[in-house]
Amino acid sequence: MKNKIKDLRKLRELKNVGGGEDKIKKRHSQGKMTARERVDYFFDPGTFVELQGYVQHRSSNFGLEKKKFYGDGVITGFGKVDDRIVYVYSQDFTILGGSLGEMHAKKVVNVMDLAMKAGAPMVGINDSGGARIQEGISSLAGYGDIFYRNTMASGVIPQISVILGPCAGGAVYSPGITDFIFQTDKTSHLFVTGPEVIKAVNKEEVSFDDLGGAETHSAISGVTHFVGTDEKDTLDKVKELLSYLPSSNLHEPPREMTEDPYDRMDDKLNEIVPVNPNKPYNIKTLIELVVDDGKFLEVHKNYAQNIVVGFARMDGKSVGIIANNPGVFAGTLDVNASVKAARFIRFCDSFNIPLISFVDVPGFLPGKDQEQLGIIKHGAKLLYAYSEATVPKLTVITRKSYGGAYIVMSSKHLGADIVLAWPTAEIAVMGPQGAINVIFRKDLSTAEQPESLRERLIQEYKDKFANPKEPAAFGYIDDIIMPVETRPLLIKALESLENKSLSIPRKKHGNIPL
Repeated sequence: MKNKIKDLRKLRELKNVGGGEDKIKKRHSQGKMTARERVDYFFDPGTFVELQGYVQHRSSNFGLEKKKFYGDGVITGFGKVDDRIVYVYSQDFTILGGSLGEMHAKKVVNVMDLAMKAGAPMVGINDSGGARIQEGISSLAGYGDIFYRNTMASGVIPQISVILGPCAGGAVYSPGITDFIFQTDKTSHLFVTGPEVIKAVNKEEVSFDDLGGAETHSAISGVTHFVGTDEKDTLDKVKELLSYLPSSNLHEPPREMTEDPYDRMDDKLNEIVPVNPNKPYNIKTLIELVVDDGKFLEVHKNYAQNIVVGFARMDGKSVGIIANNPGVFAGTLDVNASVKAARFIRFCDSFNIPLISFVDVPGFLPGKDQEQLGIIKHGAKLLYAYSEATVPKLTVITRKSYGGAYIVMSSKHLGADIVLAWPTAEIAVMGPQGAINVIFRKDLSTAEQPESLRERLIQEYKDKFANPKEPAAFGYIDDIIMPVETRPLLIKALESLENKSLSIPRKKHGNIPL
């Protein structure tokens, strides 16, 4: 038995060293952790259990039989994050560049299947040169098996992709299906075709960072949701996100105890909306004044900044926040903002996270570009997402709420449970200037003093619509509240809807306007 144990210890040493000490040193010299170090850092100490660590590839193409390593370039298993079970795969770049072959893929598929059975989040740490070309179709088949499971797991368990190195070609479509993508700044890249291919085909010079870096994908393409300054910061952000999420769609989000009183009223809220209706204000400050302990985990922080989405807690319970941002494009809705918010809403609805919307929206962004980009189709995604959501939906109208954007932003008409309005709320078909030009076009064109008449008519329009009294009279608003009352009333409303039950018509699935 002693010899057997001795042999096992040697076997474990070989497994744990990955592609060898030289390659590990090279990783460290680049400021990167190894696949195993990432896993150890991510999980609560002593909780990680590795699975299928002795798997090897079985290909003999192009001399591959001479390059066999335990684990076949990926570490898989489960452990605890904040004492909750999470499954993981972590690609090992020291073994064949972390490339995906038949057995590598089978390990990933195995752990994904286990996560589904267990009803636990799945985290994929991507650091790979892509498909293992020597294994041919087996590599492509492996990607297909993974994509299929990503799709089946969507809306069942949270799926998170962490890009800590290269992720190229077909490999990008697994992260593309998952719920959230994290990248590290400067050291991770995500693209379908690399700079060399683009140069050869399009004669276009482009750097790795411009093509698929964290800044590109977090601010321009919208592919990436969170960016970390380094690998540890990125993994810390993943753990923070998980703290707001349930383990599966059959669980409720975890509750965190707070000492922030549910009935706290911050006087700063009464002063946050400027007297001048055209002057912007910081919507994130408003959110932080309302939620528990001022903590707000913003999602897609650098993308489509005219709308803000993210997670917070109210009386210890997770909520999803959607808020127009009057500081960017006056808070108008455009193509990118609509898609960003719709995707977030659908995630929250999948995982039993109530929605709170703060509305200050003058309309959809006008222009030929927006029409040609499909604002009709993409704006419809947002109203579809709100309409379809069955979780508790609370809405607070802080200022402007005009036209179709009023309807789209979680109005009563789309199934909002409770709609509150501040005294500064303005709800109308359009803003005063545009409305007067339409309603009184003939009168203004024939008036002796058109500007004087225009000012009077605008003031009359404001007196009628620049307040929430009329929609409250029609029952489209449940209450007009003082801004300072926002937090306690939202918490009471959430409590009243804790057992909300709503069924949508029986169907295979809807046909969202993609």
